[in-house]
Amino acid sequence: MSTLFKLSALVLFLFASINLPAQSFYKERESRDNILSIGIGPSFAYLDNGGQYRAINFEIKPSISASLTKRLNDRFEVKATGGVQWISSGGDPSKAVTDIWAANNSAFTAVGSAYYFDLMPSFYIVPFGNHMNRSLFNFYAGFGIGVMAVNTKQTKSFSKDEVPQREKITTGYVPLRGGITYSLNAFSDIALEGTLLTTFTDNLDGNVNFNRFGDHLVQGQIVYRRYFFSKFKD
Repeated sequence: MSTLFKLSALVLFLFASINLPAQSFYKERESRDNILSIGIGPSFAYLDNGGQYRAINFEIKPSISASLTKRLNDRFEVKATGGVQWISSGGDPSKAVTDIWAANNSAFTAVGSAYYFDLMPSFYIVPFGNHMNRSLFNFYAGFGIGVMAVNTKQTKSFSKDEVPQREKITTGYVPLRGGITYSLNAFSDIALEGTLLTTFTDNLDGNVNFNRFGDHLVQGQIVYRRYFFSKFKD
């Protein structure tokens, strides 16, 4: 009787051991086509009073982002991204430059933050139909449309006695975003992502038409990506 009990227990244990992986494999046949992403990294703003960019003399500030992605098929997806980037004027402008700014009543300094939200379709270089069979490395890229609200404190000189004026501006922008992903496990990736937010204005910093281009934001982030079901199944 004891031997029969032991054999029965062994069979049940082996059956459970085989059945659990089988259930897990069967469950993961349904692709997790939603991705939650969190990113953080350095950034800078291309501003008229931002600094000397060719000499790499400008301010580096942090940026944070979060996004929700819906995969449409094995290659294309739609991503909604929101975040904040801190911005600052910088560099060491010459007296000739500051004389031009003073004559145009332009801001010498601008420090603040930019809050943004955008929608963007993107595509993968290596297609995959299910999250379980994606490649170890992949590359994604895309562009879209967004809206940005920028709050800054600006001064019209470098005088320490000047009281900064608060300024607000809202503008549209086109995000250009791409990244390289590395699969950590069945449900998670880590990515190196670069983003250019090309705005529709040259007045984020209170200084207009001094540089050749408008005001734009640039980001480089480390992004954690997590795949999940639309109904939050385990």
